[in-house]
Amino acid sequence: MTCTVHLLLSLSSLHHGRLLLVLSRPALLVRWFSFGPHMSRSLQESYRLLQLPDDGLSSPARVKEAYLRLAKLYHPDSGAVTADAALFARVEEAYRAVLAHQSRVQQLDGGKEADDEEKSRGTALQHRQYLSYEGVGSGTPSQRERQYRQVRVDRASEQVLNYRQREHERAAAAEGALVERDMRQRSRKIKITQAVERLVEDLIQESMARGDFRNLSGAGKPLIKFQHNPYADPMTHNLNRILIDNGYQPPWVVTQRDIREAAARIRTRLLEGRARLGDPMSPAERSQWEQLCASVEEELLKLNKMVDNYNLIVPMLSMQMVHFSLSREVDRAVKGARQRRLDQQREREEERARRKEERKRANAQTRSSRPGLVSWVQRLIG
Repeated sequence: MTCTVHLLLSLSSLHHGRLLLVLSRPALLVRWFSFGPHMSRSLQESYRLLQLPDDGLSSPARVKEAYLRLAKLYHPDSGAVTADAALFARVEEAYRAVLAHQSRVQQLDGGKEADDEEKSRGTALQHRQYLSYEGVGSGTPSQRERQYRQVRVDRASEQVLNYRQREHERAAAAEGALVERDMRQRSRKIKITQAVERLVEDLIQESMARGDFRNLSGAGKPLIKFQHNPYADPMTHNLNRILIDNGYQPPWVVTQRDIREAAARIRTRLLEGRARLGDPMSPAERSQWEQLCASVEEELLKLNKMVDNYNLIVPMLSMQMVHFSLSREVDRAVKGARQRRLDQQREREEERARRKEERKRANAQTRSSRPGLVSWVQRLIG
C-alpha cells in the first residue's frame, strides 16, 4: 500500500466479472468515489436540477443562490405562473442532498489537512511547535496551555458579568426616567384638573349669587336619574343626555345615516333608470342599462368602503352591516320597475273604470230629466 490506485483488469476478468482493486491510500479512495464521474446518479441529478455543474466544486453561496432562484419560480405560494408543488419538492430534496454532499467533502478535506499539519509538525523544529500563550503561565508547554485556557475562561466570564451589569444599569436608568416622566405628567394633569374644577366652582358660585338658578323649571323637584336604564351609571347617563340635548351625534351614527342616504340614492337611480326602459329591452336600451350598472358599481365600491369604516367604529357587533352587492341591487331594481308598471297599469284601469261609471251616471241623469221636461211642456201648452 505505497503508491496510487491500480486497477488490474484482464480479458478473463471481464469475461467472469471479476475486478481486482489494489489501494494504497484510503483517503484518496474516498475522494476518488466522491468526485468526478464516480458521483452517484441521484447526486448528479440533484446538481443538474439545481442547474449547477456536477463536479462538486460549487460554493455554498452559489448553491443557495440557485435554490432561491428556483424556489421563486416553483414555490406554490410564490404566485408565479410556473408554480409547481411537486417540482418544488424535488428542488428542495436536491438542495438538501447537495448540501450534505458538500459537508461530507469538507470533512474529508479537513481530515486531510489535519494529517498534513501533523506531518509538517513532526518535521518542524521543536521550539516552533508551541505558542507563546501571551506570556501567561510557567512550567512545561502542557501546563502553560492549561493555565492559558483557564485565563481565557476567567476573562470571558468577567466580560459577560460586565456586560450584564451595564445592561442592568441601562435598564434601571431608563425605567427611572420613565417613572419620573410619568410622575411629572400626572402632577401636571392633577394641577390642570384642579384648576378647571376651581374655575367651574367659582362660576357656579357667581351664578348662584346673581340668582341665575332661581327660575329653573325643576327647582325643588327630585332628579329623574334612572328614567331610561336603571342599570346605567348616573353620570354617564346625564352626560349622554346633555350631548343629545345639544345635538351631538357619535361618528358611527353619522356614518350610518350617510350609508342609508347613499344606498337610497343608488336604489332610486337604478329603479328610475330601469323603469324608463322597456320590457323586454332593445339593444340600445340594453347598452344604456349596462352603462348605468357600470357607474352604479363604482358608487357601490365607495359605499362598501364606508361600510367597512362603520363596522370598525360601531359599538355593538349586532349593528354591523354587510357589503352592498350590484347583483342584488339590480334584481331589486328590476322587480321594483316591474311592480311599478303593474301599479301604473292598475291605476289606468281603475281610472278608465271610474270614467266609465261617471258617464253612466251622467246618461242616467239625462234620461231621468227628460220625462219631467216633456210633461212640463205639455202642461204649459194645455
